[in-house]
Amino acid sequence: MRRVRYERSGGPLFLEEVAVPVPGPGEVLVRTEAVGVTLPVVRKVTEAAEPIPLGGEVAGEVVAAGAGVTRCAVGDRVTGLCFGHGYAEYALLDQGMATPVPADASAVDAVALVRSGLVALGALTAARPEPGESALVTAAASGVGHLAVQLARLRGASRVVGAVSTPDKADFVRGLGADEVVTYGAGGDEAVAYEAGGETVTYGADAWGEPVDYVLDAVGGDLLTPAVAALAPGGRLVAYSSGGGTVQAYDLLVGAKSVIGFQMARIARGRPEVYELWRQELWRLFADGALAPAVHGEFDLEDAAKAHEAIESRSNLGKVVLRT
Repeated sequence: MRRVRYERSGGPLFLEEVAVPVPGPGEVLVRTEAVGVTLPVVRKVTEAAEPIPLGGEVAGEVVAAGAGVTRCAVGDRVTGLCFGHGYAEYALLDQGMATPVPADASAVDAVALVRSGLVALGALTAARPEPGESALVTAAASGVGHLAVQLARLRGASRVVGAVSTPDKADFVRGLGADEVVTYGAGGDEAVAYEAGGETVTYGADAWGEPVDYVLDAVGGDLLTPAVAALAPGGRLVAYSSGGGTVQAYDLLVGAKSVIGFQMARIARGRPEVYELWRQELWRLFADGALAPAVHGEFDLEDAAKAHEAIESRSNLGKVVLRT
């Protein structure tokens, strides 16, 4: 089978021919149709000291099952997070991570919706939103962010602000239902608001227009300071980025603000019943037409480097997907 690999930090990525893996106890072998490309994996390729398996969301058909598998069977269409080699024509999934794909949904729909949607829905739930509150979503055009914008509205937000890295993403984010779009520089030291009427207003790092009740932050780093500043008194910032960063305690104290960390893995491993309820909600919203995952592009396996570049350059509008 074909598989994407790299030999040193930073790449390059290349295709190799390897044997099809054999599922162990509790594992299923999936003939992949689509693979979701994630920012954490892209970062690990450039930052990890040693090469890692290129994992991520995969979707396809179960073609073999290991001993003890009871949750799915050969012939089932599933999606799930692969912690091993996922950029491949066949991938191994732990049965606990494999969830069914509805008959009327494609593999691309599945990798664009499920994992990114679970992160978006989980982060939103952690913010404890109340109907009528206002929300700010950073990286609003990303695979997770573009779903978070839609979910915030569905959960009753009266005003949704999308923050993006470049102004050419503004129309896309407004099309998702955002009332306003702001852009941030690489250092997070300036934000420019693009109002629906076409006016451009520049704010400093201490404000992005009217304060919001909660922020869903997927960027981290230097953006944390202006994100906290954007909160109204008593506001909540949910941090789910792998980008690091620090927050000054005084900035929280004076406004009675709070920062909440969210990690999807803790839910998947520790609260599988919640994971399943969220998954069902995502598919229900998708079937009803209320939640629409967007795909930036579908790249062949041999073009995995181009898929990574789309995320590294922050040019993607929605999910980046590999097709096998």
